[in-house]
Amino acid sequence: MQPKKRSELRIMLGKRYYTYRRYLNWYFGSKNYAQKRETDLLPLTVFTHQTPLIRKLRNVDMQLQYNKIKNLKLAVSNINGIIIEPGEAFSYWRLIGKPTRAKGYLEGMVLFYGTFTPGVGGGLCQLSNLIYWMTLHTPLTITERHRHSFDVFPDVNRSQPFGSGATCFYNYLDLQIRNDTEQSYQLRVYLTDKLLVGEWCTQKQPLSKYEVYEKDHWISHEYWGGYLRHNTIYRKVSNLNGDLLDDEFITENHAIMMYEPFLAEGYSNAP
Repeated sequence: MQPKKRSELRIMLGKRYYTYRRYLNWYFGSKNYAQKRETDLLPLTVFTHQTPLIRKLRNVDMQLQYNKIKNLKLAVSNINGIIIEPGEAFSYWRLIGKPTRAKGYLEGMVLFYGTFTPGVGGGLCQLSNLIYWMTLHTPLTITERHRHSFDVFPDVNRSQPFGSGATCFYNYLDLQIRNDTEQSYQLRVYLTDKLLVGEWCTQKQPLSKYEVYEKDHWISHEYWGGYLRHNTIYRKVSNLNGDLLDDEFITENHAIMMYEPFLAEGYSNAP
């Protein structure tokens, strides 16, 4: 997993290919995408989560984070209240649309091959991360999720396992979710002064509860001189009485570390 140097031409052509392929999938594919939004919430909250809007990041212009807040407000306005009926699919980018200056999006922080760069609409990965993490705690099925290729920040005040987010890039790095249950689900997302907040709502209590956790975490020193971070994500599925029904594999992560690793107690260099 050594970092690959790609030419600007190859990057441009690749983006165009995958972008147009996504459009064809959206408008001529067989999926029935959710479109209906309601201001009235479904009565039962299944799971809720929140993340801070501003973090103190070394060598990062704080204005990019303030701009991110504006970008998040615009994106949230297009997905808040969306109803996913049984059999329907949720597409993150199909609902939000392309983030452009004409729509009011500002330059936020974009991760590009392990570095930071300003980009219009930057910061929206915080929203896709939130939705992905919440969805893991519901019976909804995640049909498309893209992992982060780079581990950029050390584990300072991390409350979730490494690799439990979902990166996004319009429109081909999408987050898609399908409702395979027999009842409707509704996504609520909003911003407070300091937090991005989300919750999944439905009509009645699901029959299962979920606990997401990390397995097999290790850091490897690669032949090309850098470090890779690895782990697997699982979730325990229990009934309402707390009896364990399943221990499901969710995903595995492999990311290039962009900082000198500090191996905390309990971690090792080998799997």
